[in-house]
Amino acid sequence: MVEIGHNSGASPNLDRAADLEVLRRMSPEELKRVADELRRETIDAVSGTGGHLGAGLGVVELTVALHHVFRTPHDRLVWDVGHQTYPHKILTGRRDRIRTLRQGGGLSGFTRRSESEFDPFGAAHSSTSISAALGMAVARDMKGERRNTIAVIGDGSMSAGMAYEAMNNAGAMRTRLIVILNDNDMSIASATGALSAHLSRLISSKPYLGMRSLAREVASHLPRPLFEAAERAEEMARGLVAGGGSLFEQLGFYYVGPIDGHNLDHLLPVLRNVRDARDDRPILVHVVTQKGRGHPFGAEAADRYHAVNAFELVVNKAGLLQAKPKPAKPAPPTYTKVFAEALVSAAEADTKIVAVTAAMPSGTGLDAFAKRFPKRCFDVGIAEQHAVTFAAGMASEGLKPFCAIYSTFLQRAYDQVVHDVVLQKLPVRFAIDRAGLVGADGATHAGAYDLAYLGCLPDMVVMAAGDEADLARMVATAAAHDDGPIAFRYPRGEGSGERLPPAGETLPIGRGRILREGSRVALVNLGARLGECRKAADELDRMGHSTTLADMRFLKPLDTDLLFRLARAHEALVTIEEGSTGGFGALVLHAFAQAGQFDRGMRIRTLTLPDRIIDHDTQSRQYAEAGLDAPAIVTAALAALGRADDAAGRARA
Repeated sequence: MVEIGHNSGASPNLDRAADLEVLRRMSPEELKRVADELRRETIDAVSGTGGHLGAGLGVVELTVALHHVFRTPHDRLVWDVGHQTYPHKILTGRRDRIRTLRQGGGLSGFTRRSESEFDPFGAAHSSTSISAALGMAVARDMKGERRNTIAVIGDGSMSAGMAYEAMNNAGAMRTRLIVILNDNDMSIASATGALSAHLSRLISSKPYLGMRSLAREVASHLPRPLFEAAERAEEMARGLVAGGGSLFEQLGFYYVGPIDGHNLDHLLPVLRNVRDARDDRPILVHVVTQKGRGHPFGAEAADRYHAVNAFELVVNKAGLLQAKPKPAKPAPPTYTKVFAEALVSAAEADTKIVAVTAAMPSGTGLDAFAKRFPKRCFDVGIAEQHAVTFAAGMASEGLKPFCAIYSTFLQRAYDQVVHDVVLQKLPVRFAIDRAGLVGADGATHAGAYDLAYLGCLPDMVVMAAGDEADLARMVATAAAHDDGPIAFRYPRGEGSGERLPPAGETLPIGRGRILREGSRVALVNLGARLGECRKAADELDRMGHSTTLADMRFLKPLDTDLLFRLARAHEALVTIEEGSTGGFGALVLHAFAQAGQFDRGMRIRTLTLPDRIIDHDTQSRQYAEAGLDAPAIVTAALAALGRADDAAGRARA
């Protein structure tokens, strides 16, 4: 095998295509060469940075076709989620920075308004594109402007109710809008694809649309029964021609497709037709693509090329590109893996335990649970609201559902948490992955707010794991808890190498722990900053400031007995959490105020994520920027002790 360096090959057509006006004058054959070079450039870039690879490779030809046919950025192109936009970024003036993707100070892994005028709407959560594009289209019409508005949405994102809410609204308003449904979950045989492409060109053409509008106008003057019969006949005929789309037609869209999304000879004429159409309602173009098309991994690696770590590119004996994963360094298991194994262990002992995921089986570790208990694991698609209420329904019938959702995605189901779980005091177990800052995925995926938005809910037990051993205990504690909802949060990444406890070991509800005793300052931790707190305590002791380290384990119920004892025994107290303001520190301050503790002149500092967005970078750099690493904790403790000079000196250093 021959190793390949980054950006090793010349891309003459791609270089020319960087000028979109040149791209728009290219012939179909030239565009095909651009697509080939763009696919290679995407693979090469991601091999150095890591990131979402499969989705982008699946839309290379579609990306080229959209920028060729439409006058972006004047025409608004709104991508859903953003996993698939690396080729889009390369074509729209960001090729020279594509190897900074997801790095500190570099390009975002998703669309971002502040990054380029070609990104009219930022996205990293799914199913927002049609709503945003419809809003843009309405604004266009109100301002009397002429431009196309195009939303590109994947079939996975179409499992979320928000997409249908937007389509229903668009159809009812009869607003001019183009939706590209990128379907990578079906296939088209070559003969069927050719026929479908021909018919799609026909039914999206001006003559067809003009004749159809005329026929509808004539039919509208017929008696009502005849008009309805004519309308049903047309729907039936179009269903036979197009082979689908009746749902979209019912929502008020004009349906075209399906067409092969990798065949520019099929794509280009249809996109031109819908661009030039003056039909009085939104149009949906159903495009079929292959996720990961041309990827360099083996056929068995379908889930790996969705999101990949950096890898080496080699040419095998057959002359084909192949990925060579970089050797992994020995490391403790990830928190996600510890959760998954603990849940499988709990489910072995309790047949009532079931698991729910919203289209994230591998991301949450529930793929391991599904393999062991296929009939007890439920993937509901990208539908977090449904996932929570679905789990509530199971809980109401005596099952023990674990709803595993990233912190940032649980935000999408907050009303369901309140209305369907908390108000009914149903014992749904929330496993909240990706708590705190998450590194390269950046602010859109940071779990910054769950402590604040769960801590205000009555009867909600909220735990935060300080290490992987406590995470295993929290899974067992949640399994044993039947008196209302319970949640536990844990971060992205590897544990610290703690020895895991015996299966089934639980925690006393609402009780923290003392990890080391001191006399001057108390560091009071909640969550996975525990390792940094240990380092800070060591440094403070070396400086002569005897330090206590407490790990609270529970946000709710709060261990006020432990807090008040620490306050009485120390000169100063510092709380540490990897969450926004309004969370743990706020509840601690509230508890002290309610108990009149501030009357004795207590010194306290609360360390939280700052009240601003932390951009993508490595997790360690993000936490340093946020003031939640060991040096920042030491500085806060010195300030709380009244050692302002020492604290200022450390800050300058």
